[in-house]
Amino acid sequence: MKEYRTSDFDYVLPKEFIAQNPVTPRDSSKLLVYDVANDKIYHKHFYDVCDYLKSGDTLVVNRSKVIPARIVFGGNFGKPQKEVFLLKENCENIFNVLVKPGRLFLEGKIFTIAPDLQGEVLEILEDGTRNVRFWNPASGGSFSAEASDSTVHELLEKYGRAPLPPYIKKSTASFSQYQTVYAKEKGSVAAPTAGLHFTPELISKIKNAGISMQEVLLHVGRGTFLPVTADKLSEHKMHNEFYVFSKENADALNKAKDESRRIIAVGTTSVRVLESVYDNGFEPKSGETDIFIYPGKHDWKVIDALITNFHLPKSTLIMLVASFLEHKGVKDPVAKILSLYEVAKDNNYRFFSFGDAMYIF
Repeated sequence: MKEYRTSDFDYVLPKEFIAQNPVTPRDSSKLLVYDVANDKIYHKHFYDVCDYLKSGDTLVVNRSKVIPARIVFGGNFGKPQKEVFLLKENCENIFNVLVKPGRLFLEGKIFTIAPDLQGEVLEILEDGTRNVRFWNPASGGSFSAEASDSTVHELLEKYGRAPLPPYIKKSTASFSQYQTVYAKEKGSVAAPTAGLHFTPELISKIKNAGISMQEVLLHVGRGTFLPVTADKLSEHKMHNEFYVFSKENADALNKAKDESRRIIAVGTTSVRVLESVYDNGFEPKSGETDIFIYPGKHDWKVIDALITNFHLPKSTLIMLVASFLEHKGVKDPVAKILSLYEVAKDNNYRFFSFGDAMYIF
């Protein structure tokens, strides 16, 4: 079996292909449909997806909700602007964060975001992230019992912004446009973008056609979208992401498998949950997954079809999609995914988070 290198998943994308804003309505985005069995490509719109679904199918979506993780402050009276980007809550009021500029966030540093919100750098980790404790000084100080968890969370949300990826530089999108219409539990620092194309009307149409939807949970972390830096894929250390897979999910999907009905993942995050929890059947589970799916490595267990966006070069996401093509019988899955991306460019598809979608079956 060929051992793939990170460079195998590189491609050139002129910046004009990177979507800066979503289309309106959401389901009017383009949809590249790839029929693997017949090696056919069809150019559609996302609202046409029902034409490629059938009664009995189950769509699996990620219901995680994006938090306003980017907090920008300072920059007055000639002082530099500062940024704290929330990655994960470690324990009550203590978060793992990215900071800019790093020289202003040394260990022990206490900083003020607003009169009612301060932070202290407790630790600098090997990867450059910080562990920071936040509190409301108006509640009596950093260790006051009155500086409640809910108060701190409310303040972080108050001063936070949508954590749009760095390649989105001039967006006029609202925060709600960076959420799926079915988002529920807060916890993601990036949107599960394949789900952004769904509208309430399209979901109703899907359900009325006898197609069910199951909502799983995976809180998307920063690592999902970062390029892989290791030369060989086998050397890459995958990040952890928290997931929840309920008894309702397990019962519904076990029934679908038993009845040979298709399970269709909406997005790579849904894939990561499903492929993490299946072992001769679905069991209710929650925890952390560090599953890394790439060609030549993964033995697919669950997914029959995939709805996904167009992903960054050398990212774990494009590797996962190539692996799915391999699972579907494509002999050179890396060449195929790159050729599909070239077709998308030739047809003016929009790439990345606010971009268009692809359906592979």
